[in-house]
Amino acid sequence: MNTSSNTPVRTSTTYATVDVDGLPIFYRDAGPRAAPVILLLHGFPSSSRMYEPLLQRLSGRFRLIAPDLPGFGHSGAPAPERFRYTFDHLAEVVVGFVKQLGLQRYTLFVQDYGGPVGFRVAQALPERIAGLIIQNAVAHEEGLGPLWETRRAFWRDRASHETALRANFFSFEATRLRHVGKSPNPERYDPDLWTDELAFLARPGQQEIQTELFYDYQTNVASYPEWQAWLRKHTPATLVVWGRYDPSFEVAAAHAYARDVPDAEIHLLDAGHFALDEAAEEIARLTRSFMERRVD
Repeated sequence: MNTSSNTPVRTSTTYATVDVDGLPIFYRDAGPRAAPVILLLHGFPSSSRMYEPLLQRLSGRFRLIAPDLPGFGHSGAPAPERFRYTFDHLAEVVVGFVKQLGLQRYTLFVQDYGGPVGFRVAQALPERIAGLIIQNAVAHEEGLGPLWETRRAFWRDRASHETALRANFFSFEATRLRHVGKSPNPERYDPDLWTDELAFLARPGQQEIQTELFYDYQTNVASYPEWQAWLRKHTPATLVVWGRYDPSFEVAAAHAYARDVPDAEIHLLDAGHFALDEAAEEIARLTRSFMERRVD
């Protein structure tokens, strides 16, 4: 990869919406059009906005494209009666998005929900994957910690456990915990991070959308062996950056990627589930180095 030794100048971000099978998909796009592409897929209950720290730091050298998944951010959010909120369907929309933008080769950067969507995209279009950057996104059972007991109960018996699941997912305490987690430095976290997400979750119909989608999360757990097999077969250049204070996803999940991709680069960070909250500079540095050394 040809890159300048000089400090690259950040380019401005553009904001656009494209129609994918009748659904408006909003996305952020920053960086030179001819530069290597990083496609960034966000988690719950966030949006492409979570990647602004990387767009600010890396757009002088790479093209960064971050869509809002269906049901999130500024993308379309039809009621569950009119749209199938499954991870298979979200991945189909992202595949359509990739084709619509004409992206032939890209590195996938995935976090949380972006992981199961991204692995499905990689399975559908393996020839387009230049590399993987994984930030607190799970593909191994040992990544699911004690908080998942309430969630597994919901999968087993939805009617009996939906109220508990909604409390687990949509409360102020849960939304704040997703960011701060077990961090010894809670004062470093901007409270706007979770108050903005609470405002998003309070939109009409959002809790129904997110409950439907999370009920389908069990298909991700069932797909872990399939994704592990894909990693072993294709052995993509892989960078794992993991916030060690994540209350939901265990650190063991970061190390597990080395079983499937032995030369994966794994870095544990002093950060939480949304590691960019606290470690944006470090993640940008690791991403830049990885892209320059490992991605063709």
